[in-house]
Amino acid sequence: MTGKKQDSGKARPTAAKGGAPFAPAGAPTAPVPGAGVPALTLTAHRLHANTMPLVVGESARDWMDATPNRFAYRCLPMLIANQAGWYVLAAHTVAVTWDGGDGLDALKIECRSGQLPCPAISSFGSGIMTWTIPYLFRTPPGYNMLVRGPANWPKDGIAALEGIVETDWTESTFTMNWKLTRPNHPVTFQTGEPVAMLVPQPRGELELFRPEVRDIDAEPELRDSYESWAKSRRAFNEDLHKPGSEAQKRGWQKHYAQGKTIGEVRSREHQSKLALRAFSDEKSATGSPPPKAGPNKN
Repeated sequence: MTGKKQDSGKARPTAAKGGAPFAPAGAPTAPVPGAGVPALTLTAHRLHANTMPLVVGESARDWMDATPNRFAYRCLPMLIANQAGWYVLAAHTVAVTWDGGDGLDALKIECRSGQLPCPAISSFGSGIMTWTIPYLFRTPPGYNMLVRGPANWPKDGIAALEGIVETDWTESTFTMNWKLTRPNHPVTFQTGEPVAMLVPQPRGELELFRPEVRDIDAEPELRDSYESWAKSRRAFNEDLHKPGSEAQKRGWQKHYAQGKTIGEVRSREHQSKLALRAFSDEKSATGSPPPKAGPNKN
């Protein structure tokens, strides 16, 4: 299966263009590489010839295709999350079964295709399968690497375990680990399927936040905007149940997808898609886009 999105004749939601930009008072403007801001370097140092392709994350998913009228594609936050990183693709087809035990031998791992040695191993016990990643990654000073499973990619019987690595200084590699959740249930990773998602992030950024809870009445303008949106949403949802109504014709409210408020004011920072750069590789080790895993595919 390829990662190319099949054309079903239905348009994907896109952001509307034009209109007056706006930003909340005091809000920072996001840096845009190529607009006076240098691009950051992310380097994958190949450790040996038996590599795993590295590709930009994409929005498509089989399970999203299977939703009625593909309604899942109306959720722009989910589409952005699907694209927000780089995938490490399996270069092998691997089947794994867990017998429910805690020992290293509780996993039965079968490498069905690909060059040996198999990168999937049992290293920790407790039903955890480990993918050895054949790269040493380097991020710019002050940047960590969030290593996680591919976003919104459900896989029956197994769950991705996440980690954050200080990839700007360590000479150590990292692995990608998955926890089997159903004893005696075979799980298969297909060749070309993402086994990890790489998301660089500034170290210490989360710790800069000062969380607080406020009553919304403390900000009357925000309260009024919210109440206008909530009233509109309630009316729209009620109208959806009326045959032939305008709401049924429209199907969904598009304000967020179009980057505008209920009062038709547009955001200048709105994104309807991401445009991550692909890994450049003089030895052409990068791969094709990944397949789109469905929720019932093991």
